[in-house]
Parts: sequence; C-alpha cells; structure tokens
Amino acid sequence: MNLTLVTGGAIFMGYAVAAVFFLKFWRRTADSLFLAFAAAFLLLAATPLLTTLLEVPREEQSPFYLLRLLAFLIIIVAIIGKSRRRT
Repeated sequence: MNLTLVTGGAIFMGYAVAAVFFLKFWRRTADSLFLAFAAAFLLLAATPLLTTLLEVPREEQSPFYLLRLLAFLIIIVAIIGKSRRRT
C-alpha cells in the first residue's frame, strides 16, 4: 500500500471526525458558529481526498488548494460575525 494513500486517508478522517463533532454541537446548541466550523472542516477534508484520489503531485499548485482558502475564510467570517453579535 502506498504511504501517500494512507497519509491522505488519515488526514481526511481527522478532518471528517472534527466536522461530525461540530455538527453534533450545532444540533445541540443551534449556534451558527458550530455549523460554520463543520462546513469548513468538510472543505478541509475534501482537499486531501481529492488530491489523493486524483494523484495530484503538489497540492499547493492545484486548484484544490482554493478549498482550503475557502474553509479558512468561512471560519474567519463566522468568528467575526459571532463577535459582532455579542457587542
């Protein structure tokens, strides 16, 4: 078995588990911040999945890297939105 496949699968699994936990917290609290984090972690999980399955040699030079950027933008917007609602 290829080490790249194992590593990509482990990274995907970690992000997917984090997304499930945030979905669980969102269902319990109905806080949109948890939903945003779940969506961001699903996007982060898609990146290693796609790059591993499509055998992209350099992730940072692929268009899939934009998924990571979108995930971080979702997190930033959610945190700013949450902090503005509190003040």
